[in-house]
Amino acid sequence: MTLVHVVGIGLDGADGLSHGVREIVEQATLLIGSDRHLSYFPDASAQRLILGDLTKVVEEIRDRLSAGSGGIVVLVSGDPLFFGLGRLLVAQLPSAELTFYPHLSSVQLAFNRIKVPWQDARVISAHGRSLDELTQALQQGIEKIAVLTDTQNTPEAIARLLLALDLPSTYEFWVCENLGGADERVRSFPCVGRQLITALQEQDFASLNVVVLLRPSDSGSRSGDAFLPNLDALPMLGVPDGSFLSFSDRPGLMTKREVRVLVLGELALQPGQIIWDIGAGTGSVSIEIARLFPTSRVYAIEKTAAGTMLIQQNCDRFQVENVISIHGSAPEALYSLPAPNRIFIGGSGGNLTEILDTCNSHLTASGRLVLALATLEHLNEALSWLSRQQWDYHLLQVQLSRSVPVGSLTRFSPLNPVTILAANRSF
Repeated sequence: MTLVHVVGIGLDGADGLSHGVREIVEQATLLIGSDRHLSYFPDASAQRLILGDLTKVVEEIRDRLSAGSGGIVVLVSGDPLFFGLGRLLVAQLPSAELTFYPHLSSVQLAFNRIKVPWQDARVISAHGRSLDELTQALQQGIEKIAVLTDTQNTPEAIARLLLALDLPSTYEFWVCENLGGADERVRSFPCVGRQLITALQEQDFASLNVVVLLRPSDSGSRSGDAFLPNLDALPMLGVPDGSFLSFSDRPGLMTKREVRVLVLGELALQPGQIIWDIGAGTGSVSIEIARLFPTSRVYAIEKTAAGTMLIQQNCDRFQVENVISIHGSAPEALYSLPAPNRIFIGGSGGNLTEILDTCNSHLTASGRLVLALATLEHLNEALSWLSRQQWDYHLLQVQLSRSVPVGSLTRFSPLNPVTILAANRSF
């Protein structure tokens, strides 16, 4: 026989419970819950215990179980086993003595209100926690994210995090308040960046709210005016990552702005050059070069059709005409290209040695080669090749962190480490 009943309840109070569950509550000998939950049952005759100090609550339940007393009902919000008190009770009390009666969770209600399937959503509780998990999910480009907020990790704080991360993708921003209650409110905020923060600052949100972030699956191909960068306002060096269109399924796959700036410096660029960008991805490096040196020609070689399309879309987006997008795998795609003065290798597709051999035979006498390497294996392969060819080289180990807001404070979030290798022939 169950002695402890854990009942999930919504903002609709007792009316949201089934007849059988209401009877369990009404027949309780001990009713445990918050002031709000207990207020839903003013006529219940049970002894009442405010759900405050969880340790004392568990001790009280244990004492009653030891005495063989039943009729204990614990009232909690939503689903007790969904970021709720149920997890603690299962860990601290005999599972045989527990029965759970879940109500609709706030996340379930939120996605149903905005009419979006949510079986593939990432649910993150920022209630009394840091935003580290949310930061990781955003950097991974998770398409559907629900965030349980608190007084520190508010909708505005989440918007500030979005701005600080400078993501190469845009999220729809929803705030769902008092779900299931008479004063329920569900709103979308279509603006982005600082405009979003300003819009949120002007609102007074209920303490019970859920933020839902939705990344449209076609965000890598949008070109509407609302998403076009203001070219006059962009810096000539170090274009923000968020200004580029990116892969819809891998929005973080891009040479990051800080690394891109260092790569451009290591290339020692001059006007009027021929540049190969091998493994160009979204074309971010090629476009930076093209904007800086309009008299140069940049050949952006990318093996995926999606990447080739993105490169062209980004060229149109930034109005550069001196980038030639080449769809093909290196080294085969390199043979017919004009001899380069500079070569950047951002991706090799597992053919690094073969690509380096081709670069060696095509690079001009005073040319320069720069690689961005993310793994030790590729670094060792490149160093072995350079030693055999007796090239001069130097290495730059890049370990960068970006500042991100944490409530009213600030901390650093690290980027993946990269080794930049710059090399020229020995004379």
